Amino acid sequence: VQLQASGGGLVQAGGSLRLSCAASGGTISSYVMGWFRQGPGKEREGIAAISWSGGRTLYADSVKGRSTIFRDNAKNTAYLQLNNLEPEDTAEYYCAAGRTFSATSGYTYWGQGTQVTVSS
Repeated sequence: VQLQASGGGLVQAGGSLRLSCAASGGTISSYVMGWFRQGPGKEREGIAAISWSGGRTLYADSVKGRSTIFRDNAKNTAYLQLNNLEPEDTAEYYCAAGRTFSATSGYTYWGQGTQVTVSS
């Protein structure tokens, strides 16, 4: 499965972005999908995960209440809606697919990142 994240960009603090993770070469319908990010000088952080059916979600405290992960298996795509963005959210965002329902580990397939930059 190949994953491609998109939807990043430059946004002012308080703004919103919707990131997409499009899959090819296979279906994501049987995979947990997760979103990670790595900010400048920071370690990679798992921020959200969604079960294969979409019925369960997990969020890191850093984004809880400001983000929503969802998926459309028919479109073979997962999404991350980011709201009320803060400069601290500036990072490269990655999507991943795996078999373990976890926000931090167990992912097998990784996409290239999409850059999110939040200006104050």
